[in-house]
Amino acid sequence: MSLFQIVATGRALPASKVTNEDMAKLVETSDEWIKTRTGISERYFCKEESCCSLAIKAAGEAVVRGFERDAFFCKSDIGLVIAATSTSDYVFPSTACVVAKSLELGTDVMSFDINAACSGFMYALRTAKALLENMDKKYALVVGSEQMSKLLDFTDRNTCVLFGDGSGAALVKLDREKDGICYINSFSEGNNEDLLCEGIGAKDNYLKMKGQSVFKFAVRVIKQSIDDVLEKTGLSINDIDYVVCHQANARIIDHVKKQYEGGEHKFFQNVEKYANTSAASIGIALDELFVSGSIREGMKIICVGFGAGLTWSAGVFTT
Repeated sequence: MSLFQIVATGRALPASKVTNEDMAKLVETSDEWIKTRTGISERYFCKEESCCSLAIKAAGEAVVRGFERDAFFCKSDIGLVIAATSTSDYVFPSTACVVAKSLELGTDVMSFDINAACSGFMYALRTAKALLENMDKKYALVVGSEQMSKLLDFTDRNTCVLFGDGSGAALVKLDREKDGICYINSFSEGNNEDLLCEGIGAKDNYLKMKGQSVFKFAVRVIKQSIDDVLEKTGLSINDIDYVVCHQANARIIDHVKKQYEGGEHKFFQNVEKYANTSAASIGIALDELFVSGSIREGMKIICVGFGAGLTWSAGVFTT
């Protein structure tokens, strides 16, 4: 008997907001062109900030709110920090280690990064759950942090308008004395053609994407993974309070939600404000819902990630 629970959340965004009109000054595009194809109106790009500084701020917010929302929480009970990122400031040390040091968590904390692109936050949650089941400590910090702007070719209007920088974090808890619904699935298929960014030493390390292929992949696997979650837990879409998908493109989410008649309103969207923040997007969305008071104790939330790899993952959580 155990309950894996999201206790508190946090988010961080760069100070510089970049509108579609601003993007039109950099590349041949327009507000109408971007909105019609993606639903995006604005995004944030780092100037003074970095992947690590955003991660530290978001994680710090989650910890502060942990004290407010869990009377039993103590910082010394954090045994694990996982940072989901494709854009770490360093090859090493890991972003997670930088976060743990900044929060003064001590040396008895396991800290590491995970790279599953836009599925990273979900992969990190599943990894945290598995590791906490074999740890004495009951809390973990999961942080999705991305500085996608440093991977963008600002001469390619098909990709550069889609992404933004940001970080979202969750303080999670494995309570062995409570029972509740939590199931997380994860999948992958090798594909280095549809969504690719070459690594260290590459002459061209800009993000490249085949938009139509990725769109078809996304709408297929979101439904597949949601249906798997519902089947494995014996739930229906009527039992779910919110569905939080990776915020890649409004058209993707709109296409999927139509397949859940009567449950369309449960699919949360904020891509218009932040664009695609990769591994940070689900954490940012969850924080918006928590801070607004939309998520209350006892609710059931499905989260779905999908991205390069190709990878995808979904889970249901009791708040």
